[in-house]
Amino acid sequence: MQRRKFLKTATASAVTVGAGLLNAPPSAVRLAAGTDTSDAPPVEIVRQVTQTFRRLDNRYGGGHSRSPLVAYLKSSVEPTLKEPHRLGKTRDAYYTAAAEMHQLVGWMAYDTGQADAGRRHLRQALRLCQEAGDDALVGEMLAGMSHHAAFHGSPDAAEDLAIAAKQAGRRSGLSALEAESSAMEAHALALQDDSGGCLRALAEAEKSFGAAKSDNSPEWLGYFDQAYLSAKFAHTFRDLGRAHDAEQFARRSLEMSDGYERGRLFNTALLASILADQRRIDESCALGVSAVNMTETVRSIRSASYLADLGDRLAPFRDDPQVRGLYEHMTDAGLPTPTRSTRWPVSAAGTRAREVVPPATPHR
Repeated sequence: MQRRKFLKTATASAVTVGAGLLNAPPSAVRLAAGTDTSDAPPVEIVRQVTQTFRRLDNRYGGGHSRSPLVAYLKSSVEPTLKEPHRLGKTRDAYYTAAAEMHQLVGWMAYDTGQADAGRRHLRQALRLCQEAGDDALVGEMLAGMSHHAAFHGSPDAAEDLAIAAKQAGRRSGLSALEAESSAMEAHALALQDDSGGCLRALAEAEKSFGAAKSDNSPEWLGYFDQAYLSAKFAHTFRDLGRAHDAEQFARRSLEMSDGYERGRLFNTALLASILADQRRIDESCALGVSAVNMTETVRSIRSASYLADLGDRLAPFRDDPQVRGLYEHMTDAGLPTPTRSTRWPVSAAGTRAREVVPPATPHR
């Protein structure tokens, strides 16, 4: 990955942050995912089940596969956790494997609109990896909790959790985890309108990501690549009200690996929302239609939330034929559209779309 001199002061140009992400070739920044086959068979079985369902979740969303995984967790994993003396020397390894499964179930719950269940599973995952002494996995759980908090409109909690995740990542020596946690912190600060702190956190994220290329990243962190980090940068700049900066990263976020169809839907809707903030209505609606089409195979409440957010951002232009066409497409897909009482576009995280750029030409 090409290294750059990163932002060192809060007054530097926002474009300076993330230069490495925008200039590096996609193939150069995919993090390696390692697997450990030395554990006892029960541990490996739990891990393989989690890996299988994780692939399904990434491709089709949590709505397709949460129920069978919850059933497996309750019938096959939790009974063993209640009798840890039977695990012997494999106790810590089994605890971390169970933590990964709880984490995945938690994300699936989050993805299907069951926030309380998601929090319960992530807390259980955090407890298990703490008992196993796995700092890296502790950091991953805290980063996930930060993501949840930001999405549900609690940026202060999101910031605290991200800082704790970053500290755990530093203890574990896993640079990729530090990068992820710094990106979560940056988004939380953006939601608090702390531009200076946000830019510093983004610079930390990029610096840590540049150092992560030599890490032997665990399988559970395999999703964290250039496309994922670019999406976080895009979210952050958008919520700072810097739609032009956000657009670069949103476009780069679509250069993602196969098998992440849900993420592709998210990132397509994200780019559409950024273009809506710039009043590039035709482009925004075309991408919105593409994202709605993806919901035919992806079952995810978060997907509906991203698309509802797009609809809200386009509400000031509801009389435009392209917007009306998108709203009709959303309605046909069972997605909500804004009512006439909508006064201002609001994001999924509860923040206003602050930057509105006048169009150079009409979009009709």
